[in-house]
Amino acid sequence: MLDDTLLADLVADLPSAVRLQRLVRTLRESFRCGAVCLLRLEEGCLVPLALDGLVREALGRRFEVAQHPRLATILASRATTLFPPDANLPDPYDGLVEQQPGQPLHVHDCMGISLHVEGEPWGALTLDALEAGTFDAADCAALERYALLIEAAVRVSRLERDLRALRMAQQESGLPLAAPEARDILGHSEVLQRLLRELDVVAGADLSVLLSGETGVGKELFARRLHRRSARHAAPLVQVNCAALPESLAESELFGHVKGAFSGASAERAGRFEAADGGTLFLDEVGELPLAVQAKLLRAIQEGEVQRLGEDLPRRVDVRIIAATNRQLAEAVRAGSFRADLYHRLSVYPVAIPPLRERGSDVLVLAGHFLEINRTRLGVRSLRLSPQAEELLLAYAWPGNVRELEHVISRASIKALSHGARRDEIITLEPAWLDLPIPEGRGDSVPQGSESPAPIVASSLREQVEMSQRRAIREALDACEGRWAAAARRLELDPSNLHKLARRLGMK
Repeated sequence: MLDDTLLADLVADLPSAVRLQRLVRTLRESFRCGAVCLLRLEEGCLVPLALDGLVREALGRRFEVAQHPRLATILASRATTLFPPDANLPDPYDGLVEQQPGQPLHVHDCMGISLHVEGEPWGALTLDALEAGTFDAADCAALERYALLIEAAVRVSRLERDLRALRMAQQESGLPLAAPEARDILGHSEVLQRLLRELDVVAGADLSVLLSGETGVGKELFARRLHRRSARHAAPLVQVNCAALPESLAESELFGHVKGAFSGASAERAGRFEAADGGTLFLDEVGELPLAVQAKLLRAIQEGEVQRLGEDLPRRVDVRIIAATNRQLAEAVRAGSFRADLYHRLSVYPVAIPPLRERGSDVLVLAGHFLEINRTRLGVRSLRLSPQAEELLLAYAWPGNVRELEHVISRASIKALSHGARRDEIITLEPAWLDLPIPEGRGDSVPQGSESPAPIVASSLREQVEMSQRRAIREALDACEGRWAAAARRLELDPSNLHKLARRLGMK
């Protein structure tokens, strides 16, 4: 029966992420275990691609193989690895299992198998059960059989990706056949996935792109993705922080100079345009450029030529321009602080980067990424968020976006240690350590003896409704010992509707 289900998902016309998610969910139900995770090997780290039974923030984790002996043991063998319940190796999922959030996995069954595609190590599949004795020799043999289907699903997804790249390459002959996947832009929200699909198309068009968005949304990451997916991916990507360029040195930085062109010019020097020849020039915070520099930048873009300071002859350059700004450049044009002709040259294809508050439960995926970074940096066993802290992250408006989230998680991790948390324990971050405004009516979530929370502010009606829904689902799951079907009956909901609601709320 399981073989039929897995084969049906394998041949179904599904997006890659959906196919892999359905496969791990089917495996969890078949093996009657608490959690299943499919991880891809990337530069010495195992990166979760699909999971079931772990908290959503686990999708943002990067498990460095050298720091996780269980994962290293699984990768070292082609056969199934079954760990005894009393194994003293630390578990990478401590505190991340849905049924017992924030608790260590003292006695449980764990098995896993390495995955190979085209003869090369690709990743791993792990299964965890909360009761000792769940897995036996028959399960180990079955997992080896199902691993072949998982590897086939990965090959199908890779073939689909290559086919899309081939179709694009036929339209733009300079495009690489299979552009590498970017793992630095984390998130699964529809608004983000739609944006990434749009960027992948415009990447091959070689048009000037203007990235606009609030401070901290990660415009540099999107610029790097555009370059990686373009026909110029083998040439340099050169970044210029326009806000940090003094007007007196901006021309030299952009276009270069000859020896003796000005006081202090002791040697000839190429500018950023020449350094990016054949590749991409990323003008970050382009709205901060002085008007005098804007005129010279416009000429370089229009003519495809630059002239070093002190040199008579221009030099030809072939550069694609990607610009970014957190200002409304159209308003700056009307105000006279930005040239209209330069604005139109830069914004051949404008792209708006969504703020974090519009990306739903992506905040938990990103939080998981920053938690893993801080776990490694601080040398602690495990870092995770309490359910109340998750609700607070989801309810906050994030004016500083991803950068603010990174700083919040880093500060909270340090505060937890400073308040007596031990590095060899699972550290659960509570709302008070996040230093975020706590929505009205949630003051009871602050632990005793912790620091005072930030001033209370009222959340929107939608945020209050979603927080109430999360609280009701968690209480039902607690009362039903983590059984979703029983929780659905308790809440008088159809089980499929409960799963859909939980995914929309970022709980699955």
